[in-house]
Amino acid sequence: MSEPLRLSRRRVVSLAGAALALPWLPRGLRAEPAGRHGLSIFGALKYGPDFPHFDYVNPAAPKGGTFSQIGPTTAFNASFYTFDTLNGYILRGNAAQGLALIFDTLMARAFDEPDALYGLVAESVEVSEDGNRYIFHLREGAQFHDGTPLTAEDAAFSFLLLKEKGHPLISQNMSEVANAEALDARTLEIVFTGKQTRDLPLFIAGGLPIFSKAYYTANDFTEASLTPPLGSGPYRIGNFRAARFIDYERVDGYWGRDLPVNVGQWNFDRIRFEYFRDRTAQFESFKAGNYLFREEFTSKTWATEYNFPAVRDGRVKLLTLPDDTPSGAQGWFLNTRREKFKDPRVREALGLAFDFEWTNKNLFYGLYKRTESYFENSPMKAEGEPDAAELALLEPFRDVLPAAVFGPAIVPPASDGSGQDRGLLRRAATLLDEAGWRIAEGMRRNADGQTLSVEFLDDEPMFERIVAPLVKNLRLLGVAATIRQVDTSQYQERMNNYDFDASIRRFSLGLTPGIELRSYWNSKFADVPGGRNLSGIANPAVDALIEIVIAAGSREEQTVAARALDRVLRAGHYWIPQWHKNSHHLAFWDIFGRPETKPKYERGVIRTWWVEADAAATTGTGD
Repeated sequence: MSEPLRLSRRRVVSLAGAALALPWLPRGLRAEPAGRHGLSIFGALKYGPDFPHFDYVNPAAPKGGTFSQIGPTTAFNASFYTFDTLNGYILRGNAAQGLALIFDTLMARAFDEPDALYGLVAESVEVSEDGNRYIFHLREGAQFHDGTPLTAEDAAFSFLLLKEKGHPLISQNMSEVANAEALDARTLEIVFTGKQTRDLPLFIAGGLPIFSKAYYTANDFTEASLTPPLGSGPYRIGNFRAARFIDYERVDGYWGRDLPVNVGQWNFDRIRFEYFRDRTAQFESFKAGNYLFREEFTSKTWATEYNFPAVRDGRVKLLTLPDDTPSGAQGWFLNTRREKFKDPRVREALGLAFDFEWTNKNLFYGLYKRTESYFENSPMKAEGEPDAAELALLEPFRDVLPAAVFGPAIVPPASDGSGQDRGLLRRAATLLDEAGWRIAEGMRRNADGQTLSVEFLDDEPMFERIVAPLVKNLRLLGVAATIRQVDTSQYQERMNNYDFDASIRRFSLGLTPGIELRSYWNSKFADVPGGRNLSGIANPAVDALIEIVIAAGSREEQTVAARALDRVLRAGHYWIPQWHKNSHHLAFWDIFGRPETKPKYERGVIRTWWVEADAAATTGTGD
């Protein structure tokens, strides 16, 4: 990705009830008497109980040296332009990047499988036949960085704390956790209500940190603080300066370093995240060798500016790696909480003013494809007419859905590439007329004389060149379109409170969509502060289809349900879809080694690369 991926850095009915009532727990989650070493949503695990390490690592990778970069974020409230807190699990503040490095989880992802988890803090897990009770058996020897034991009581405390006081995106998703309790020091029981989604246990096991109960009894979890929290993971927080940089130091005595899920990983002695106020300063600092690794997210820069001396003489290497994960949804999301955007004809008209073909040719050097789907680059993308299986899910909602849902999947029309396609603008004008926004005194006004205005909110000055042609076309239609640039803190505050007309965001969906779908499109999340449902979608059919997707009994059933959901969302014109590209553009100073195999579903750089000491000494970079 280029422009798209930097966005992810800033910013997871009766018919549904019937689906949730199904015996959804697949065989892959049922435990043998001694417990399972891993969990997955569909099918068997790739790795057996005695696997030595993941296939995509070098188990003999040397330890040492420094890795430094900007982004990506790993906290719910992170920005890659600034930070003012070291608590990444609450709504308040802009969290530092990389905080997940200091915390362990019950289980760890295998990034060459779509959704598999293997034991980290938890050695094994047992699951009741009804799927409502999970017993995690914790490893002996797990400990926090201060040497105190990490116990089941810490884990139970952490999950209940996050449910009660965590970021809304966490706490809302944990509503179906009935209880978490330590049965003894090494045995954790998590009980669910019976209404949970299939992936909620995996979200808890692999996605949530384990805190020290003692630490967060003495310190207020709800405060945005620059005091480094006590962790248990492979790194601890080292030097930092708010809004400038933060270092993570590898823990020499890390208790879990020899576990199969960690072998060959976490090889850098120090991981540093650098912060800059603008992209020009970021790039110039990289060229000077002030940080060592950069994923390029700007197509113009990648196409025209990687010709500086260090590239020409080989000290900086350029590498393109495949991105096999779904591209997800990137676009300008339109805020339907505002009356002027409630009519889908208005939203469709605004989208017709965006000339992607002109933008791709003149601004992106032809590097992109137009995004059409919320499940782009995935089998779950709806295409053509709905098949019989999709129709079976859509028919119960025919009376409340637009007719377009039952025809060919909605795709943005291709323009003539002129930058001002008259045919598309005429179509947009007709839609606005039909919606009651007619030209009066040169502007689009409704029956009450109100002007149709659209403010595009952003904190990234470089995006103005992309928004400006869209604004120009909207003004030709009589829409009072403007661009509003604000600082990062103000931007985050306005987005948290949905105080915007339109704003850019990229949502990257997983290979096995689960409870995160609720946070993107479910009506219960439409008004949750700091949420992902930017458009404010509140549609009973969408709510129902989401539940069917996450409760599907097989990957095939889930794919069908996701395609049906995709059709409904696309027919709603809740966004102006933008672009995507299925590769990583990487630039780095030539001091790194990497495994022969890249993890299929992750970039894998921080986890699996290492510093070649001789190369670092030759180039004068690194430690």
